[in-house]
Amino acid sequence: MKKLGACKESANYLYHQELGGIGILDASYHRQCFSRHSHEGYTFGVIERGTQKFLRSGSSNLAPAGSIILINADDIHNGQANTDDGWAYKALYPLPEHFERLSHELVGTDTYTPYFPDAVVHDAALAKQFRYVFSVLERSENKLLRESLLYALLTRLMRSHGKRRVELPVEKKATKKVSMVKHFLDDSPSTNISLSDLAQMVSLNPYYLVRAFNKEFGIPPHAYQLQARIRYAEKLIRQGYPLADVSNLCGFHDQSHFTKHFKRVIGVTPSQYARHFLR
Repeated sequence: MKKLGACKESANYLYHQELGGIGILDASYHRQCFSRHSHEGYTFGVIERGTQKFLRSGSSNLAPAGSIILINADDIHNGQANTDDGWAYKALYPLPEHFERLSHELVGTDTYTPYFPDAVVHDAALAKQFRYVFSVLERSENKLLRESLLYALLTRLMRSHGKRRVELPVEKKATKKVSMVKHFLDDSPSTNISLSDLAQMVSLNPYYLVRAFNKEFGIPPHAYQLQARIRYAEKLIRQGYPLADVSNLCGFHDQSHFTKHFKRVIGVTPSQYARHFLR
């Protein structure tokens, strides 16, 4: 984490080109004062500590801990602490293009980008989802998981707090196509494939693919991929592969990650499972 000066101030910024150029910021500020400025994209932030005071398009706002700040693309805004103790927040910076990828499926147009009328909202469930997505973007290397959760979050933001009412479209039959995706995940569980690539493979909108797959099989593609990896891991362990090799061959980025998910599915750790197959 990069220190910005005083011991109470820190910030860590990550940029994800593979997700269409989206940035995330985890920051704790004490004396930081943002001058009036704007971004080409949106700013969404969950306040974790303290209270942020900011202007958005000429209106003054206070965002206490647990609240969510919503700043539209090109909104003139600033920001500073409202108390001497400073504030901490996690922020996500999607571009209009991220919403355009969803708009055709949700509202029937390729050019719609949402407008968020409220600068501060209080939505505990959304804040929890936001923190989880932030954690995944910060720590996970799984492309399918990262992209799926990001677009689920943006869709919920648009539906819950956008000015235009957005309803999910009527489900269409796509059994054959989602079955093709299932077979691919079964046959290539370790492949770190993105949601966009899966959707392109079967000529479906990425967000629609997630919903259709979930309706057909009861879990979304990223969760099914994890199940397929665990099944593959069981097979390799039974064949006598070293556990470190099993982790890598199944697409897990480290041993602890592999162990955690294996135990969640099987009920025992990989080493406990392997003992039954030692010769």
